[in-house]
Amino acid sequence: MDPPVRAMRRDDRWVGAMPQVGVQISKIDREQEDLRLAALSATGILDTEPESSFDAVTRLCAEYFHADTVLLGFADESRIWIKSFWGESIRELPRQNSIFEMVLAEGGPIIVPEIGQDTHFDAPVLNLRRLEVRSFASVPVRSSDGYILGALTIFNSQPRRRMALDELRMLENLAEMVASQLELRKLRRHLSVSKPSVRAIPSAAPRSWPRSSDLRKALDRHEFVLYYQPEIDLVTRKISGLEALIRWPHPERGIVAPGAFIPQAEESGMILPIGDWVLAEACQQVQKWNQDSDLGSPRVCVNLSARQFSREGLADHVEALLSQHSVPSRLLGLEMTESSLMSDINVAFGVLSNLRRLGVSLLMDDFGTGYSSLNYLHSFPFDVLKIDRSFVGRMTNGDQPLQIVRTIIELARVLGMDVVAEGIETVEQFILLREMGCRYGQGYLFSRPLPAEAMSQLLRMPGRLLPDPEQAA
Repeated sequence: MDPPVRAMRRDDRWVGAMPQVGVQISKIDREQEDLRLAALSATGILDTEPESSFDAVTRLCAEYFHADTVLLGFADESRIWIKSFWGESIRELPRQNSIFEMVLAEGGPIIVPEIGQDTHFDAPVLNLRRLEVRSFASVPVRSSDGYILGALTIFNSQPRRRMALDELRMLENLAEMVASQLELRKLRRHLSVSKPSVRAIPSAAPRSWPRSSDLRKALDRHEFVLYYQPEIDLVTRKISGLEALIRWPHPERGIVAPGAFIPQAEESGMILPIGDWVLAEACQQVQKWNQDSDLGSPRVCVNLSARQFSREGLADHVEALLSQHSVPSRLLGLEMTESSLMSDINVAFGVLSNLRRLGVSLLMDDFGTGYSSLNYLHSFPFDVLKIDRSFVGRMTNGDQPLQIVRTIIELARVLGMDVVAEGIETVEQFILLREMGCRYGQGYLFSRPLPAEAMSQLLRMPGRLLPDPEQAA
């Protein structure tokens, strides 16, 4: 019988402690263990409750691998505590003689297609609570500096065929997704600790502009405009859609970027009328392009704020705008970030379901930047996933950022979703994304956001094909 597979060092996840495992665990270097525990502590997940943000990973593992039980856990000195599970409900297991220790000793995956025929085990099965395990596969979850913090493990009550290489990569990619969530958590903890010292530095008086009255006047005077940035088919270079982006050409201050007034709009409540204006303006522009027999409008995507999204009547509002401007629902996309879903999950699910029934496209924007992105992605009916520009921008800085992007693309493929990579600025990023199977992208490499008139000229290009960036380079 073949020995357990040990290969491809990457993410690692523990599986429970099993007294029946008769394998000899190599002695772990104390200094390395201390460093590992320090890396674990830095994530801030020690002794915390199970988190729904990781449930999508265990659920996807169960469905993709047809597993009976899936466990995601992290190990301190003596125990493995579960952060998420699918199937058998488990909170904690002893670390000694555990599968986690096997993974830690090997520094990589452990795969056993049939326990009863493997000489490394004394018993024909492992007893995992009420589940008699006949086969399992476990991969590590690593910190950014390579320390194994935990393991993601799939269990089956029956023997299974040997795991194919692409299946092992999929399991490791899902563990990589957990690792990226841990890094974001660590970054946020660092920023929250740093904030008091920043506030202690004397600063100028709080910004008083723009006030709510300034935003109201701008709206009443029709000062806001929409720019449009194309989304490109990375294989054909054809314009596949547009994202509508608000700009404020202030009569005295010049072009005011959204970051300079959207936060104030959200705080004051002006984001609701401004957001409604953006939706109406985008629908009106789609109508104009459709009425031009030489053009026809591509899908136009509009960003929704958290306050807009929390309105249970949003679907009715969108439906009225589509009817008013004679816009087919397939030509409107609505983008929302994870934060816009978090205030009330039940309301969010209802709003998304109602929007889905209208036939509009639903896009999760800035994917990967929130704790619970995976959970929402699996639970809600999104059909397009937008990879955050921060991941795209770091792709060429090392293997881990590149692997995170690859994992997101593969995850979307498994879920049957389209992917749009944001913030493509270099030919190298363009080539990498295309080679990884990312179908769509947008960024300055292809086009900056343009006013409607300039975008109309771009849409008139033969076949709507943009110049080849590789040839231009």
